[in-house]
Amino acid sequence: METDQLKTTLVGFVAAITVLAVLLYFVGVGDLLRTLRDADTSTVGLVVVVTVGWLFAWGMALHIVLDVLGTAVSPLKTFLVFAGATFNNNVTPFGQAGGEPVTALLISEVTDTEYGTGLAAIASVDTLNFVPSITLALLGMGYFATETTFNTRLESAAVVVVGLTVAVVGALAFAWRNHERVQAAVVTAAARVSRVAGEYVPRATDPGRDAIERRVGHFFAAIERVATSPRGLALALGFSALGWFLQMSGLWLAFQAIGVPVSLPVVMFVVPIGAIAGMTPLPGGAGGIEAVLVFLLVAAPLPAVTESVALAAVVIYRGAVFWVPIAIGGVVMGTVGAGARAGA
Repeated sequence: METDQLKTTLVGFVAAITVLAVLLYFVGVGDLLRTLRDADTSTVGLVVVVTVGWLFAWGMALHIVLDVLGTAVSPLKTFLVFAGATFNNNVTPFGQAGGEPVTALLISEVTDTEYGTGLAAIASVDTLNFVPSITLALLGMGYFATETTFNTRLESAAVVVVGLTVAVVGALAFAWRNHERVQAAVVTAAARVSRVAGEYVPRATDPGRDAIERRVGHFFAAIERVATSPRGLALALGFSALGWFLQMSGLWLAFQAIGVPVSLPVVMFVVPIGAIAGMTPLPGGAGGIEAVLVFLLVAAPLPAVTESVALAAVVIYRGAVFWVPIAIGGVVMGTVGAGARAGA
């Protein structure tokens, strides 16, 4: 890892620890530890199991996308690659936005494809994952709204979900209808950045506009192939939805583990909103996601869900979602990195 990147990552983790420390201060460490101590260990183990299932489901979505792009990779290998991708997201500030360039390099190394293909594949999976998340959040919100009256906090969360849906769908529709203009704008911007970097950044070289245009064109062509494959889209969306369901089941099981059951629509509503906090400058959204989840769970009219109960369930859930990919993906990244150095 480059020195500057390492410094940025360390600063991000310090910020995440600070946010978590503030959260613990307001909730109370003693209450949290007592709740966690009484948690059912077998149910906690199920949280880990469904977390692995989530990784495999989203790995299968990546498998489908790569297959559409003409790259044959086994389901096991795509599972490991996606674990590596999630590892990158969890140790890189700004989550997916920061980790996907490294993930694209991982995909190109493992599958022996161009970098643009790897970037298009993981970008396609990220985009496809948005559809089920917002759909499930809207369904959960609709059901939840029929059971209770939304307070100010929940109304704000609902506005965020609806606003994000409109904004992202609008942006995707605009980009698709004007993809040639968007592609030309990306080439121009990338060429300018590359030229400046070649002049002022040590060890950086400017590949030239022609090379940039070829790479960007390859990326957009790959995106178009995925977008125009109905079967591939349907299968990838199915695995994406399964992955989201398993993630939501993880939080639901976490509440079961501490003996405070909640309904599935509650977690359907809060999990996708919590995922939005993954775009903060915190590695993997650590700290931010936990704070948002606790905020929403306590805001919901659930009498048995106190601050300590909500945080305990979130700690179990996020402990699995954050650290299982770190453990599996860290081995993958280490192995691929060692292989690349040996082949250099």
